[in-house]
Amino acid sequence: MTDSFDRKTLEYYSGSAESYLAARPDTISRHLRDFLKRLTPRASILELGCGAGRDSEAMIAAGFQVDPTDGTPEIAQLASQRIGRDVRVMRFDELDASNLYDAVWANASLLHVSRNDLPGVLALIFQALKPGGLHFASFKAGEAEGRDERDRFYNYLTRPEMLSLYARSAAWENVATVEYVGGDGFEVKEDPWLAITVRKPR
Repeated sequence: MTDSFDRKTLEYYSGSAESYLAARPDTISRHLRDFLKRLTPRASILELGCGAGRDSEAMIAAGFQVDPTDGTPEIAQLASQRIGRDVRVMRFDELDASNLYDAVWANASLLHVSRNDLPGVLALIFQALKPGGLHFASFKAGEAEGRDERDRFYNYLTRPEMLSLYARSAAWENVATVEYVGGDGFEVKEDPWLAITVRKPR
């Protein structure tokens, strides 16, 4: 597959890591508790794009075995300081695992992958999961790919497009999809969002 990352977006996060993380709300994702309820105790979880590490911190405190990663070295370093363990620097297209994790958590991170490249990344996530493993992701909703006021790239999916891209990537079982409005802290305005939870068949 091609390199599924946008250089301008990575450069933005690299250059503003401290201010970006400092402005983020110090709360876990609204979807995390419901997702964790679907897992067995001490399940292994890969987090893609951990940002400040607040979700990883909460998952670790709840007794899960967490592998936190982020594609920006500067953000990974700051997250490491917060959660007290190393955060691996890894872009989505660098994921190389097979039947390793019980779950893959990707809150507000895969939204930076182009629509053309997203099925390839989702296939890597599918491969990394154990049979029966769960995957969560959230995306900003929209009609066309584009950049925001900070020049960050977003794939801006509709619900049918999101479902179609997942269907193209692998034989996922759909567990839940949610449409909601979100955006606070560092974000300029509230936006429509989509969230999806899927399972790798047993």
